[in-house]
Amino acid sequence: MALLAVVASSTAHAQVTVSGAWARATVPNQSATGAFMRLTAQKDVVLTGASSPVAGIVEVHEMSMDKGIMRMRAADRVPLKAGQTIELKSGGLHIMMMDLKKQFKAGERVPLTLSFTASDGSVSTVEANATAGFAPLAR
Repeated sequence: MALLAVVASSTAHAQVTVSGAWARATVPNQSATGAFMRLTAQKDVVLTGASSPVAGIVEVHEMSMDKGIMRMRAADRVPLKAGQTIELKSGGLHIMMMDLKKQFKAGERVPLTLSFTASDGSVSTVEANATAGFAPLAR
């Protein structure tokens, strides 16, 4: 119950709602995977990072095509305007989890924490626990 209160308080402070969070299930010894979700901001914030106890490195990434070649790079700051929903999805912005410490089997919970910075400089986190699977969750 205390943990639920902490998560609720973080979500209220961050003013960001996470929905449809899922992470691509992995095979044994796979070292990286992606996590995807929708983020809706109630006030202007910037997504500044992510972390997980089951991955050594977690970054917000942006995928793009450049002359027919897929390019992926870290996105240090993703602004969210009040009332805006952005979708972190395959082929665009997403969470990249690398140096995985375990296999993610379909249906398992994947702990993930997102960090946001507000215009006043305050930093907050939101638990975006994803469900491992091979496709997006039904809306």
